[in-house]
Amino acid sequence: MKSKFRHVALFGKHHTTVTGPALESSRRVLDDVAQFVSRIGADVVLEEGTSEHLGLNLYPTLKMSEIGKQCDLGLVVGGDGTMLGIGRQVAPYGLPLIGINQGRLGFITDIPIEQYAQTLKPMLMGNFEEEQRSMLHAQVWRDKHCVFDAFALNDVVVNRGATSGMVELRIEVDGRFVATQRADGLIVATPTGSTAYSLSVGGPLMHPNLGGWVLAPIAPHTLSNRPIVLPDTSKISIEIVSGRDASANFDMQSLASLMIGDQITVEQSSHKVRFLHPQGWNYFDTLRKKMHWNEGGA
Repeated sequence: MKSKFRHVALFGKHHTTVTGPALESSRRVLDDVAQFVSRIGADVVLEEGTSEHLGLNLYPTLKMSEIGKQCDLGLVVGGDGTMLGIGRQVAPYGLPLIGINQGRLGFITDIPIEQYAQTLKPMLMGNFEEEQRSMLHAQVWRDKHCVFDAFALNDVVVNRGATSGMVELRIEVDGRFVATQRADGLIVATPTGSTAYSLSVGGPLMHPNLGGWVLAPIAPHTLSNRPIVLPDTSKISIEIVSGRDASANFDMQSLASLMIGDQITVEQSSHKVRFLHPQGWNYFDTLRKKMHWNEGGA
């Protein structure tokens, strides 16, 4: 029985911090996964940047846009950070992704590297659970001109400068004034991002099937400023009222040196990220495992 997927793209870590033994380990793992997928009967290609950084030249390579158009599955070998970057880029093409966890936490790369062969084989045969995750579309406006445009699968974060005091932010939702907050910053998180930075500042966990965003202040001056859950149909506007060297982060993408009067708008992206999970997967299993909840039960 051959793979349900004919053209499979492999993605791995290829940022410059992966060197030495870690680089060799990543190269070996990618090569093992590629050979495994080939044996099942799928054509394997490597994403161009992954191939260049790891020095794997035994397989055809494609650019990200070519993968989106030509492949019917992506295998991401790495941690959640790798998956965030890949997910944003392939979402416009509707390419489904499977995550093999070579990192630490692995909320969205949920196949342990030690178990990839026995877990991946039935998935490639068509036995899997599919879900779609919503994304944020954010823009930075200055003097009525858009100076930055980005998507985020986890969150959009506005931060104070590293050496300055609090930043003051004017917040509107759907054109209605909400509050002017003095804080170290503000997070707009998706349900996927509710287990990331938002969680560390007291934001709630959100099931990924929920249609909402978390709006969570970072160390607010007024302790009654609490996280709030908003509909994902909302358009959020954040204006920099005061504070030096404020910055904005969109998952792993950053824009430094925001200016007084800059506005960051955040709304739902028209694209979603498709994740495939092993048959029987559910979100609560992930939470129990990754957050070390009491696993006793019936």
